[in-house]
Amino acid sequence: MSRSVSILTASMTTALVAFGPVAATAEGELNLYSSRHYDTDERLYSDFTDATGITINRIEGKADELIARMQAEGANSPADILLTVDTSRLERAKDAGVLQSINSDVLETRVPDGLQDSDNQWFGFSQRARIIFYDKADVETPPQSYVDLADPAYKGMVCHRSSTNVYSQTLLAAVIENHGAEAAKAWAQGVVDNFARDPQGGDTDQLRGLVSGECDISISNTYYFARAIRRDVSGLPADARENIGWVFPAQNAEGAHMNLSGGGVAAHAPNKDNAVLFLEYLASDQAQQYFSAGNDEYPAVPGVALSPSVAALGLFRPDAVNLSAVAKNVPLAQQIFNDVGWK
Repeated sequence: MSRSVSILTASMTTALVAFGPVAATAEGELNLYSSRHYDTDERLYSDFTDATGITINRIEGKADELIARMQAEGANSPADILLTVDTSRLERAKDAGVLQSINSDVLETRVPDGLQDSDNQWFGFSQRARIIFYDKADVETPPQSYVDLADPAYKGMVCHRSSTNVYSQTLLAAVIENHGAEAAKAWAQGVVDNFARDPQGGDTDQLRGLVSGECDISISNTYYFARAIRRDVSGLPADARENIGWVFPAQNAEGAHMNLSGGGVAAHAPNKDNAVLFLEYLASDQAQQYFSAGNDEYPAVPGVALSPSVAALGLFRPDAVNLSAVAKNVPLAQQIFNDVGWK
């Protein structure tokens, strides 16, 4: 990084200083395109600005819209950073040519290899485990793996999101990576056969389905349930939550599937040094702890403490599959969904 112009404040945090030489461009700003829609991220941005003096200008929208916008803007794009949720979208941005490779010893060291792009175009900063939830009153023997969800014993009991949702797509893409395409198609057909209702709604709706009795087994990302542990969530009253059990799947096999939230430096970033510094900040202990405390996610950096609501879910072994490889299976996953009639 260039050290020609620096506007770093005297209050630079220890976490940032530990990353080594840092500097900012003359403009002292960062243009962030983000599809993360969480109010709690405000703390991440304000802490970065307090520590560096760099002003963050944000444009928020859906991931595909932001990627298309960056493509249309081309070399004139003001974007410095793209932040989004799910590996498939990060890979989509890379394939669209809107990201660039960067060199950062900080990111290379702190972010595990499986949570970063092989060409250093994107890096993961927080995770959610996609796990099995069930009604403890109606399910004596819950599924212990994703494969078990296709067991005829659970016919008419399973709720899931639609096939167009990225969480559904990356889960099936991971099944393809871990078990092969043929087994993945048989699995998808088995899950369709076990549906309690047509796929619908978001992850919280899958949990509400357990409360309403529409289904006995559902799949959801952990942070939706951890959020309900921490505060009131509509349709998930405290007394009803006590009847919901959960299983971290495949603990004797590949491990629990993880959804990734991450970002990369825009291909034509006008403030590249600031952009790299911001990504390094997201990998700091301070920011990593806030991903957990503020949004009930799992940190991407090993060894960072979990918030009480996340820790309450218990210890588990995550799937160590390379998420970049998983993302490449998404088109095949969508074809399988179409073939088996997963709406």
